Amino acid sequence: MYQNLSRKWLVVCWLIALVLVSPIAALVWQSFADDQAIFSHLWQTVLPDYILNSILVTFGVIVLTSLIGIPCAWIVAMYDFPMRKTFIWLLLLPLAIPSYVVAYVYTDLLECAGPIQSLMRGFLGIESGVGGCLYEIRSIGSAILILSLVLFPYTYLLARAAFMEQSASLIKSARVMGCNSWQSFYRVSLPLARPAIVIGITLVAMETLADFAVVKYFAVSTLTTAVYDTWLGYGDLTAAARISSLMLVFIFILIAIEKLGHQKRKYYQKSTGQSNDARKQLSGREALIVLSFLILVFTASFLFPFLTLAKYAIEYFEQSWNNQFLEYSFNSLFVAILVSLICLFIGLLLAYFKRLSVAKSSAIPGKLSSTGYALPGTVLAIGVLVPLTLLDYKINDIFEYFELPAPGLIFSGSLFAIVFAYVVRFSAISVGAIESSLTKVSPSIDMVSATMGISPLKRMFKIHLPLVKKGLLAATTLVFIESMKELPAALLLRPFGFETLATHVYQFVSDEQLELAALSAIVIVFVGLIPVILLNRFLEQGR
Repeated sequence: MYQNLSRKWLVVCWLIALVLVSPIAALVWQSFADDQAIFSHLWQTVLPDYILNSILVTFGVIVLTSLIGIPCAWIVAMYDFPMRKTFIWLLLLPLAIPSYVVAYVYTDLLECAGPIQSLMRGFLGIESGVGGCLYEIRSIGSAILILSLVLFPYTYLLARAAFMEQSASLIKSARVMGCNSWQSFYRVSLPLARPAIVIGITLVAMETLADFAVVKYFAVSTLTTAVYDTWLGYGDLTAAARISSLMLVFIFILIAIEKLGHQKRKYYQKSTGQSNDARKQLSGREALIVLSFLILVFTASFLFPFLTLAKYAIEYFEQSWNNQFLEYSFNSLFVAILVSLICLFIGLLLAYFKRLSVAKSSAIPGKLSSTGYALPGTVLAIGVLVPLTLLDYKINDIFEYFELPAPGLIFSGSLFAIVFAYVVRFSAISVGAIESSLTKVSPSIDMVSATMGISPLKRMFKIHLPLVKKGLLAATTLVFIESMKELPAALLLRPFGFETLATHVYQFVSDEQLELAALSAIVIVFVGLIPVILLNRFLEQGR
């Protein structure tokens, strides 16, 4: 079948892959450019502290998300209690709410002049203004707490799947041998689920390292904020590229750990899955303790911030529902739809090329195109700016050579930069989802259609597309939602006067005026709920 592929198809796939991987190559290339002494100054002064802060925040979030996510996963997988099925999907909802919104809500609640510290000072008999702050909310500890509340579903999701896949006979055998619930968890279930948990905490670490909004809001300087400040504050692209390259080292280490977790996940069981009979029935005091814990986690991570947003949105609806809100909603919608369609085309082209080709190298374009998803938004933005700025300069030089008016920054200073950055980052979602769907289509269909003389292109439209339409819809939906929520890349790459819902909300959060952007935040949350619900349904159907 590989011989039947046209040379143009092969060239197009490799060209797309090289274009999508160009930001990483450009980032590394730019980091070796002439130093303007800013990076050296940062390295000798504050950069080591930024690295330490990044490590502390990442380690703290890993620990706290594990302490929240793993017990929640163990409870819903191994015990039967009232509202169990409801909490299975409720614990996924924090993924839908932006972390910087949660940060603002809790800052408003816990700051020095907030209701909690005011009540505590009154209880302790401390007069207002005498004792100062009992707790400084803008700190590393607060950043760790907020990020953990938002990111623990990654650990919960993978740990829950691992616990549910374990053989019920193993748990029953542990109970017969006299192990209590804690001993069976620690000695049997946890070791078996360890590879999945490692993958989960690796994803948490990557998301934490990529976070910009929360650490910036809490005035915690990390490598992510260093990239942002170096580029916008000092205007030094080379120094920003070098810091970004330093972050790439951490990212690649985390990816290697995640791959190692996949490789070590090799254990075999005669039967898999937890049945209702295998779960221990909880009632009375035990059920009350379990429900209290789950309610506390859900309320702190999603319900309280969401209700606060809803309250603000209702109270300030007249101020929020204006032409700006409609304009920013249209901007977000336009960019998300455009990026979704481009990623769908790229994913379909690369995934179908891999299916039709028998050469091992056919998988390389898809893998190269997926590398951008691991990049933090700020790092990706710098990587995109380097080649686009160079391209703009070359085009302007050509126009000046022919004594024509220079067109200006037509790529790096326009909407093209945001769209390109989003496509670089989210093509991995489309490629992965479509490849997964195509692998479920029997190869015999290709063989039969080939013997009938149907060309690969007609085969794709007439046979494969109808069979994988659910995968195409899932890929398009996920890319659309991720594009609606993306913040750091939009902040760095947006043209002058162009705002999305995410940047609109963040600007008001930075100005301590989330109330005026609560309606926009609610829209982002509702859009983010779609993949969470679809993901839960997919997992439940796959059991």
